[in-house]
Amino acid sequence: MNDNNVLCGCSSYEQKYYFNERYGNLPQFVKDELHIMCVLFTEEIGGELVILFDEDGSLLLSVSSREDDFFFDEIGSALKIKKLRIDKAELFGQLEEYYKAMREVL
Repeated sequence: MNDNNVLCGCSSYEQKYYFNERYGNLPQFVKDELHIMCVLFTEEIGGELVILFDEDGSLLLSVSSREDDFFFDEIGSALKIKKLRIDKAELFGQLEEYYKAMREVL
């Protein structure tokens, strides 16, 4: 995973949210939306959520958990990712367009 392609992430273990300042020129409301979405996801499901761009500019939502985390909801995680992809389709599409347009500058 290329750290430059990581947009943001959140960990229920460390109770921390990370936003890559490389994308700091995004509007504040987009940053806020990502922050809320990531924190709510990890509060509900557990584990860690990382949102990143692949080489083609597609937005990926990567979820992981510690091996000894028996409270992590693996089934809920897949369902929540599917729901986010539907509910946030417009936002995710705009972020992909932004990344593709700004790829050379970023």
